[in-house]
Amino acid sequence: MIQPSMQRLMEEVRLGTLDFTLTKPRDAQLLVSIRQVQIWKLIDVVMGLVVLGLALAQLSRSIGAGQALAFGVALLAGAAIVYSFWVVLATCSFWFVRVDNILVVFQSMYEAGRWPVGLYPPWLKVAVTFLVPVAFAVTVPAEALVGRLTAATLLGSVALSVILLIGSRVFWIWGVKHYTGASA
Repeated sequence: MIQPSMQRLMEEVRLGTLDFTLTKPRDAQLLVSIRQVQIWKLIDVVMGLVVLGLALAQLSRSIGAGQALAFGVALLAGAAIVYSFWVVLATCSFWFVRVDNILVVFQSMYEAGRWPVGLYPPWLKVAVTFLVPVAFAVTVPAEALVGRLTAATLLGSVALSVILLIGSRVFWIWGVKHYTGASA
């Protein structure tokens, strides 16, 4: 859901039209992040929840409050990790003219993250866990639902998401300082 906003940001940086957003009295990162949200993509979220509910019903598993809470926390941490990664990639457009190819690679890695990380060979497992940390966004919440998530992994995911959110914010601020825009 954040992808259209980040792509628009990169296009505005390339065209030099980001100045309009930067001059507004609100936080520019927030504005560029939510500017082009596709509400109809919420259908994917609803469908995911339906599939999840049906799968749990067919498995005849009951989810305890602890598992549900861990799932919610892990899901939020995963969303924060993916958002941070998008912000860092989009911010790179302040220095590089076209970063569209990087986005294609990220999108492919993100698609690979849809499956449990244990299915992949070791080199790809490392790539989707540490290089492009989409495994945290997918595998960790799934492990919470099935009761295989350890407290250390959950805390590690939350810590990683906080570190990446702070890091992406710092990188964004640094990038904006180096943005020359149309007025330069």
